[in-house]
Amino acid sequence: MVESGAPMLDALFHALGDATRRRMLRDLAAGERTVGQLAEPFAMSLAAASKHVKVLENAGLIRREIRGRTHLCRLEPGPLASADAWLAHYERFWTSHLDVLDRLLRDEQASPSPSTDGDEP
Repeated sequence: MVESGAPMLDALFHALGDATRRRMLRDLAAGERTVGQLAEPFAMSLAAASKHVKVLENAGLIRREIRGRTHLCRLEPGPLASADAWLAHYERFWTSHLDVLDRLLRDEQASPSPSTDGDEP
C-alpha cells in the first residue's frame, strides 16, 4: 500500500493518539466551542488547552476562528476520512486472513476423526 500524504497521516494519528484531544474532538462534534470550554472538563489551563488545540489544528481536524479575544473552534472532519481509508486497508487484510482461518477450522471440524486400531494405552 502506498501511503500518499504520510506526513499528514503522521500528524493525524499523533493528534488522535491522545485521549484529551479525542475528547475535545468528540465535544466539537456537538458544535463550536471556545478553547476555555474545551479545557473545562480537564481542569487545565488555557495555555495547556491551546497546545492541544494547536496539535488538532496542525492535523487539520479543527479550524480556529478568532473573534476579539475569543478563540472559537469547530470540527473539520475531512481528515478523518484519510485515517479511515488507511485503516480500511488493514481491515481488509485481517478480514481475509480471518476468513481463511475460519474455513480451515470448519474443514477440520467437518473431516472425520482418525480411526484408532486399539493400540492406544
